[in-house]
Amino acid sequence: MGEPWVGALFGNYYYRGVAERKHKAPHFIMGRHRETWIGSIRNFVLDGARAIFPALPQDGYLIIKEPNGSIGAPLLMEALPESRMILLARDPRDVVASSMDARSEGGWNYKNNRSMYLEGRKKSSSDNPDAFAEGRAKRYLEGMGKAKEAYDAHQGRKVLIKYEELRADTLGTMKRMYSTLGIRVDEQELARVVEKHSWENIPEDKKGEGKFYRKASPGGWREDLTPEQAEAVERVTALLVKELYPEKVG
Repeated sequence: MGEPWVGALFGNYYYRGVAERKHKAPHFIMGRHRETWIGSIRNFVLDGARAIFPALPQDGYLIIKEPNGSIGAPLLMEALPESRMILLARDPRDVVASSMDARSEGGWNYKNNRSMYLEGRKKSSSDNPDAFAEGRAKRYLEGMGKAKEAYDAHQGRKVLIKYEELRADTLGTMKRMYSTLGIRVDEQELARVVEKHSWENIPEDKKGEGKFYRKASPGGWREDLTPEQAEAVERVTALLVKELYPEKVG
């Protein structure tokens, strides 16, 4: 299920100041009687999934990819405690560098959102690169921070996967993921899928600067960010990076 945005639907509303201001109001819908509205979130997700995937068997798995809804991860995992959770982390400096490239004029995401840029609701990374880098770092902190919060609180099966590990040993990391989550997998089929979707097998005309498949090179931010931009990202995300990448902090 590719980006249903259900995490953003509930998370943006709940966490961006509304709950703090309204949670004591007697009639605030997401205030008291938490078990009621958490149950409503659960039904919303499950009913929507059944409608979109009616052929999914009872013993099957539905994988939900929700990077832009990460802010709602604590609510979703509380509503679906029996679910397994994969927390995929990536060095925020590489995340920001990739986002800047995508949103620069001519980049794949700039083209997709051009009308929003023209209306003034967003600014491309080329308008003010330093401000964009810091703003994108704050978004990373918000989304990944809430995802990490959900991961820490989740009592079910879960696994932390780092993008850098996937690039270094994709098959080994995928095997560890399935094993940790308690999901049986045909290793030969897994190896075939990993090979099919490897960076090396992506056509050359579909990868490179400005394209969806850009570098796949951990640490590539050193070539893409200025020292000032890198410092801003590091400053904004320092505490979270210390939790996710303790080996980099020393």
